[in-house]
Amino acid sequence: MSERSVLRARLDALAREVVKFGAVGGAGVVVNFAVFNLVRQLTELPVVRASIVATVVATGTNYLGYRYFTYRDREKSGRTRELTLFLLFSVVGLLIENGVLYVATYWFGWDSRLQSNIFKFLGIGVATLFRFWSYRTWVFRALPAPGPGLIAPPAPVLAKKTEGAGK
Repeated sequence: MSERSVLRARLDALAREVVKFGAVGGAGVVVNFAVFNLVRQLTELPVVRASIVATVVATGTNYLGYRYFTYRDREKSGRTRELTLFLLFSVVGLLIENGVLYVATYWFGWDSRLQSNIFKFLGIGVATLFRFWSYRTWVFRALPAPGPGLIAPPAPVLAKKTEGAGK
């Protein structure tokens, strides 16, 4: 295979991954905003706390989508490790997302419903870049592709039963 076709195959795979990641993430954004605005409407929680609740709910639904849709072909051993790393990087993403909202709300005083939703959206966007990189690099690692230097394990060989063997 030529270098150009290898590069093309990798870019095609990356494009498919980005689309799948975006589909799951898009569903997560809908969940995130629905919960955020519902919590703000029904409770007296401050804006950033309401956002944290929404982010946690969306993170739970996103894990299922990433594991069983976007990265279903990735390594499946070590689920404890995978979930631990997912939660660790999700907390960093939560801090990024809600840090943007915190700064807008408490440093600049932009706290109307519209402004809160705009800055939450901005925070989600910045955190998504971090999440994409960290999830694909550390959490849902790709299995190594057999290449020229790698030899596939041999197929199991069934022993033939020969006449007169063992007599």
